[in-house]
Amino acid sequence: MKKIKLLDCTLRDGGYVNDWEFGHNNLISIFERLVDAGVDIIEIGFLDDRRPFDINRSIMPNTASSGRIWEQTAKKPGMVVGMIDYGTCKIGNLQPCSENFIDGIRVIFKKHIMKEALEYCAEVKKLGYKVFAQLVSITSYSDEELIALTKLVNDVKPYAVSMVDTYGLLTPNDLLHYYEILDKNVLPEIQIGFHAHNNFQLAYANTITFMEKESSHDIVVDGTLYGMGKSAGNAPLELIAGYTNEKFNTKYNISPMLEAITESVMDFYAKNPWGYQMFYYLSAANRCHPNYVNYLYGKENLSPSKINDILGQIEPEEKKLLYDKNIAEKTYENYIDQNIKNQRALEELIQELSNKTLLLMGPGKNVKFQKGIIEDFVNKEKPVIISINYLPADFDIDYIFVTKRNRYLELTEHLYDIRNKEIKIIATSNVESRTKKFEYVVDRAPLLDKKSTITDNSFLMLLKLLKQFGIKKVSCAGFDGYSSKDDNYFNPMMEYSFIKEEAYKLNTYIRDVLNSEYKDIHINFLTYSHYTEEDDCYSGAF
Repeated sequence: MKKIKLLDCTLRDGGYVNDWEFGHNNLISIFERLVDAGVDIIEIGFLDDRRPFDINRSIMPNTASSGRIWEQTAKKPGMVVGMIDYGTCKIGNLQPCSENFIDGIRVIFKKHIMKEALEYCAEVKKLGYKVFAQLVSITSYSDEELIALTKLVNDVKPYAVSMVDTYGLLTPNDLLHYYEILDKNVLPEIQIGFHAHNNFQLAYANTITFMEKESSHDIVVDGTLYGMGKSAGNAPLELIAGYTNEKFNTKYNISPMLEAITESVMDFYAKNPWGYQMFYYLSAANRCHPNYVNYLYGKENLSPSKINDILGQIEPEEKKLLYDKNIAEKTYENYIDQNIKNQRALEELIQELSNKTLLLMGPGKNVKFQKGIIEDFVNKEKPVIISINYLPADFDIDYIFVTKRNRYLELTEHLYDIRNKEIKIIATSNVESRTKKFEYVVDRAPLLDKKSTITDNSFLMLLKLLKQFGIKKVSCAGFDGYSSKDDNYFNPMMEYSFIKEEAYKLNTYIRDVLNSEYKDIHINFLTYSHYTEEDDCYSGAF
């Protein structure tokens, strides 16, 4: 029966979370807890000659550095390994294995440099190390390329060859397909490994699939404490160990793993959490590099579904997993031109609003307390009414300006109930319609105020839009400004958590913006507003 070796890579892969700065005490403690747990192989970090030695970090310029960090440890596991990203550590930075703390070296490489990387592996092996050939992004290999790789591997005869699901794209069936090719073509004495990522919540499931598959090779299974690792994280070591104890009668001690998680790992999780989330799902679902997702999130004007659409349009296919900023920019710009701009029909909206009396209505409490003033204005002026992110109970509106997804969710039931009133929706591009398309969609990013604490103040966003339309006069009701004492909205659920502490500063800022950037628009406040008054102590309505 095949042997299963459990490899922990918390100190290496987990280091992406904290730039490998675990602190010397944590480096020692995690290592010793893993030894006590009976983990077969412990990976202590990266070997990278571009980084200087730092006793608090698990990224080291040479093999000699490992002894300087862990020389005080009382005991070792069966094997200690480091990792080299091929091209980042010259062979001269590696001492002979017999002269340092490290027993083995894992070399990661992409398929287009497999030949050079395996030649490097052969040089490392000559120094006495157990060498692991780590196949970055196993899903990028065709069957023919993987078979060609196995021929190079067999020539070098490393300790192990490992499949790395770099972007978390594998399903169990896909994993078995790659595994069977390696199992069939790799020499029997070479072990086969697997390193999972959790973008599809499948890291643990895939690892179980890998362990349960009948194989002629011994296997190496990667995991990290609590799944610690960049982006969606890895397969949790403590879960893997528990499963192998139950299924394969191994004797890993789970308690020291739990102690290491509590003592050392959770502090890093609290500061920079990892795990399954929308960001990494989008990356995995579109089989693209996470930097594409990061680029699109940075635009601040796209909903997740729009980001998903754009990711699906990245071309050529081979560039998806090799991030190219120029391709990201081009794909984004094409999408905006073809979709958001085409949906807007803004010329029609401009025509509808031009030369009309406009009343903007916000969700402030003074819409209720000073209702009579508003009614007199509406009866006399017959304005076109645009409300912002809410539906006034006592006034029939013509348009609603929607800038926030959660506000739209609150509105939808009521909007559909009163469709006979023909309220038209002007939505910013980060909000997605639930049924039919919005009447008007406007690009959100240009409307944001990067200088403000609240960059997406909906009142200022609407004013900026109307200014772009050439509107010269508006009346306003329900824009009470921010109070340091009372709730600021008729619906307290609309309150930002920090508003009351920042009230004076926010009122002052918006007042200054209105007087400078919107001085060409005559803004008439029908109801009381802190934006027009210096006294911020006001806490009620007239």
